[in-house]
Amino acid sequence: MLRSIQVNSFEPEKINALLHIVQSDLGFYLHRSVQQMKAELSLEPIGTFAFEDHVLQMRGRVKRWTFENWIDEDLQKIRGAIERLMVRTNIGNADVDRVFMGGSSLVPAVRRIFQERFGNERISSGSEFTSVAKGLALRACSSATE
Repeated sequence: MLRSIQVNSFEPEKINALLHIVQSDLGFYLHRSVQQMKAELSLEPIGTFAFEDHVLQMRGRVKRWTFENWIDEDLQKIRGAIERLMVRTNIGNADVDRVFMGGSSLVPAVRRIFQERFGNERISSGSEFTSVAKGLALRACSSATE
């Protein structure tokens, strides 16, 4: 399919680069480059994307606001999920004592959603990468004893 797209493409070299990534099974390494850029954008207003192998060299600078525009649909889904949860549980913002943030909350735009809704004073951070796993493990332990 990519080869047929490449024939009619205005930029066949870019399709060729994608073909190289797919055929060389470089998806994990490409993903890692994206994750590194996301981590940098969580701390800085501009991040660097870098992906290189013996054939490809891709480098670029990305502004945080550009990244946030790319993920805007996902941000809206997060807002919607929070709203649906609050409505279904009949809980108001003032009823929430504490919000524990997970790994995605390191993305400033995600964190802002919760800060705007619940206030910064009710946001708790720490163990962002393990908090969900710990919570699931605690829930599993309590279910086993019920």
